[in-house]
Amino acid sequence: MRLLRLYRALHDRFGPQRWWPGRSAYEVAVGAVLTQHTAWLNAARAVAALRVRGLLRPERVAALPPDRLADVIRPAGTYRVKARRLAALTHWLMERHGGTWASVRRAPLEPLRRELLAVSGLGPETADAILLYAAGRPVFVADAYARRVLARHRLLDPRAGYEEARAFIEAHLPSDPALFNEYHALLVAAAKRHCRTVPRCADCPLRFDLRGRRPAPASS
Repeated sequence: MRLLRLYRALHDRFGPQRWWPGRSAYEVAVGAVLTQHTAWLNAARAVAALRVRGLLRPERVAALPPDRLADVIRPAGTYRVKARRLAALTHWLMERHGGTWASVRRAPLEPLRRELLAVSGLGPETADAILLYAAGRPVFVADAYARRVLARHRLLDPRAGYEEARAFIEAHLPSDPALFNEYHALLVAAAKRHCRTVPRCADCPLRFDLRGRRPAPASS
């Protein structure tokens, strides 16, 4: 199976990526919101600001005035918008799941995903990152990096959108959260180092898969 061969080649080259950084499921979910439209370094600074104030617990974020929450997460950028989104996620966790991740881990997956997508400000990529990395559910994060690599290797149509790509990957891999976790992180590593807007194929661990062809054009 080509997808698994590519996975093994990436893993052999880059090793375990150990995503997602976080000391609790809630912290991972917070990070998924804060990293929207910014570099992880900025999101990590905002997470650290919450941690040092003892705020990485849903009941404490829920009790925080919106302006105060926005001020704490300022390093993440667009902090007022992200404060509203973080508050909405926290409200969902408290109201629907009693503030605990045990319920999130047990809930039927498709209705759970629909719940998350209904939370204000959570698009498919953020919702799936929360499901995979915070809750350990078998949902692949088919972000632009993953789609670019797989389109270049002619596994996806370059015009494939998020949901089409996610469905393809999940249909062609074992439904294993640990595999999805590591594979997504490895595809991001490959995209950043080799499969850039202008591809750098010379030393790419996936070059063997091109079989002497040029990489297919990718839309992202």
